[in-house]
Amino acid sequence: MSVVESQIFLGLGSNLDNPKRQLERAIEALHSHPEISAVMSSSFYGSKPLGPQDQPDFVNAVLQVSTSLSPQALLKVTQNIEESLGRVKKRHWGERLIDVDILVYGSQVIDEDNLQIPHPQIPNRDFVLLPIQEISPNLSIPNLPNLEQMISALDETFVVALDAS
Repeated sequence: MSVVESQIFLGLGSNLDNPKRQLERAIEALHSHPEISAVMSSSFYGSKPLGPQDQPDFVNAVLQVSTSLSPQALLKVTQNIEESLGRVKKRHWGERLIDVDILVYGSQVIDEDNLQIPHPQIPNRDFVLLPIQEISPNLSIPNLPNLEQMISALDETFVVALDAS
């Protein structure tokens, strides 16, 4: 078993079929995995879609976890959770029931066909940066500026924190 990393961050998003509930279901599935423990979850944030605008708004969150799984094994778990919850990708950047992305895995930098860590879109996504800032404001992400710099560099931020109801 490898060393447990605690600076692992997952991005969650949904815009179909009660998106808040879909995120809750994904968090429950991650939490119930024997080799993953949830450390902290951000608030849920509402955001406009990045892609086609003829789809519902998204609900997003960031979850910090600890695991002994390798990045590739964690990817397989997240993909299995997406599949078990009914994810169907209809179109690029389109609507989705659930999306679970590995954003950061400790200090690791990975560039493989099926996995890039840190997630290459982190600097462009307010719905990732603001939730990370909420739960880990001093997080250092390999090969990226600090959170404040990335947030300041955004053209605008569109996300809004949602209440827990």
